[in-house]
Amino acid sequence: MQNHAPQPAQIGAANGKGRRVLVVEDDLLNRMFYSTVLEGEGYEVQIVNDGSNVMAEVAAFRPDLITMDIHLPGVSGLDLIKQLQKSADWKQIPILAITAFAGRGEEARIRRAGARGYIAKPVTIARLTSEIEALLPR
Repeated sequence: MQNHAPQPAQIGAANGKGRRVLVVEDDLLNRMFYSTVLEGEGYEVQIVNDGSNVMAEVAAFRPDLITMDIHLPGVSGLDLIKQLQKSADWKQIPILAITAFAGRGEEARIRRAGARGYIAKPVTIARLTSEIEALLPR
């Protein structure tokens, strides 16, 4: 007897539909978490752990959405968001800012820079997937 129940990758593929997410995150455990969750939902994921490579990776990968850690070594995620917003080629890409430093006024400042979504760490699976689904057109 064959089992015709959908496999997890098939279920997830219906949600992500192969759309591309660029994950900008310097912490290894967070990168692994985001990648595992998003790939399980059917997204194609590219990881960038160094902020200095973001613009080149955006050009090469052409993501449908970017998750952006705000506090990166060597460069601010906030500055990268501003840089992406200045580019006619990349300003339409929705950016989901993710930060561990959720101080007063931080979300407003990050959204003013151009992020369309915002999550304060720690990130849950439900929050990550719902924020991404809300930012991507169906």
